[in-house]
Amino acid sequence: MITPENRSFFIDAVSQVKPSNFDEIALKLFQFQAVQNPIYKQFLQLLAIDVNTIKKVEEIPFMPISFFKSHDIKSGNWEKEVIFTSSGTTGMTTSKHPVKDLSWYTNNCRSNFAEVYGPPKDYCFLALLPAYLEREGSSLIYMVDDFIQQSKYSESGFFLNDIDELLEVLSVCIDKNIPTVLLGVSFALWDLAEQNPRDLKNVIIMETGGMKGRRKEITRNQLHNIFKNAFKVENIHSEYGMTELLSQAYSTGNGIFKPSNTMKVSTREINDPFAQGELTKTGLINIIDLANIDSCAFIATDDLGKVFSNGTFEITGRLDASDIRGCNLLIDTY
Repeated sequence: MITPENRSFFIDAVSQVKPSNFDEIALKLFQFQAVQNPIYKQFLQLLAIDVNTIKKVEEIPFMPISFFKSHDIKSGNWEKEVIFTSSGTTGMTTSKHPVKDLSWYTNNCRSNFAEVYGPPKDYCFLALLPAYLEREGSSLIYMVDDFIQQSKYSESGFFLNDIDELLEVLSVCIDKNIPTVLLGVSFALWDLAEQNPRDLKNVIIMETGGMKGRRKEITRNQLHNIFKNAFKVENIHSEYGMTELLSQAYSTGNGIFKPSNTMKVSTREINDPFAQGELTKTGLINIIDLANIDSCAFIATDDLGKVFSNGTFEITGRLDASDIRGCNLLIDTY
């Protein structure tokens, strides 16, 4: 049995995870969290799950993501370094994710980004994230701030209200041929596209989702077409992450996300949360996030989506009556 003293085992294993050993690590982490996480343990007991009978990743039960709203989700007994919190409107119950080691999160973020784009240090990051900067506890802000600090380009930074400065820096980066990522919450990028359209064909435009009630909801395809036309780019990139996860997935176009090495995505039936969904068919998204060593790695989200045979996935909306928030506000038809 894995004990709390073996946390270093999981740190080493997850740091070196590959597709070939993902399932093995996930099963060991399940055995650990089924004992050391009181909330997940109780959840399994209520389902009458015999932990010792779980021999395949496909058999692991996923904990409802809503538990992060009502409980401290912790595996083992430890002191938090930071608490990540989700966004929400007044009166809405938000999720809270206590984090044991912030450096573990930021190092994993760097690795996730590097799998798709290369090391963050090689990019200039221009962050247009007003809704996130205006509150505390955003995991996205922690990640992007780390990328900015890692970047070898002094032009990197956050731009809250000074759009003129952002446009000046963009021009400098283009003139200097600096690899640049313009990363923004969807409503802010939409404002920029309408008010300041320009040729940004050499810039990676990356949306994180989220209208925050400031713009009407439209499909991701519609939004991306607005950005493509305004910024003269062929593809719009996307980042998929959430408060309850310590890993991210990225899309380099068409809204198709590639999960990082520390993630595996599947679906469950909409009307039967314990029935596995079919490939390419819309279902509710389940995520194994191996980076969640200290909380719960097996999350049943409220996002609707499709998973494809190569492991990629797309997000098509949210379950009715779920809280609308953050990166999940782009509602596609399905």
